[in-house]
Amino acid sequence: KLFQLITILIIIVFVVVTLSFSAKESRNAICNSIEVIFREDDQIKINKEEIIRLVKSADTKLTGKQLRKINTDHIEKEVEKHQAIFKAEVYKITAKDTGSYSGILGVKVKHREPVVRIMSSSGSYYLDRFGEKIPVSVNYTANVLVITGNFTEKYAREKLLPLVLYIEKDNFWKAQLQQVHVENQEELILTPLVGEHLIDLGSADDYEIKLGNMKAFYKQVLARNNWNKYERISVKYRNQVIAKRR
Repeated sequence: KLFQLITILIIIVFVVVTLSFSAKESRNAICNSIEVIFREDDQIKINKEEIIRLVKSADTKLTGKQLRKINTDHIEKEVEKHQAIFKAEVYKITAKDTGSYSGILGVKVKHREPVVRIMSSSGSYYLDRFGEKIPVSVNYTANVLVITGNFTEKYAREKLLPLVLYIEKDNFWKAQLQQVHVENQEELILTPLVGEHLIDLGSADDYEIKLGNMKAFYKQVLARNNWNKYERISVKYRNQVIAKRR
């Protein structure tokens, strides 16, 4: 029994010493690489090389630095300054490689999700549902509603974005509308996917009522094989639907 007890004590001491040594070695691991992770099905995404460049800009002496000395909070904030990035999570990984420990800096990125493409006199860009501006890039495109015309960025956020979010939530309008054009005096013209007509919405005010009236017109009139019978349909006036024949 005494021999068994001594054997167990020796094993415990050996394990403790080994773990202490490993912990010390792991603690002093050097950052040798950066691993970037994001969802491949993100509509908008910047390439991994660009994200690595952002990380290295946040800490110019990153490679070769001990992991424990790397400020992950600072790197996260710097990466999140990019307009296409919604959230960044930076974490440290230690991996044992041929007897020694190697340090890896992990960077998990969530891109912003665009809901509308703006092509106006004030510029060309995307907006997400929070009204944040996302730059246009040759590296990505997003299949979202397009709004064209002459209007300001403020008008896009305050007047057009609520309309876009309403369309986004309505399965019928999301499938039916492909473009909105802003004419003079902020009059909105909607271009549907089905039918050869245009929808004159008027101002962006009371869009829920106007689109509700238009949907009723679709069900009561256009559904009876009249999709191409009208050239322009106006719902700009309160509780009225005015249809102009071809």
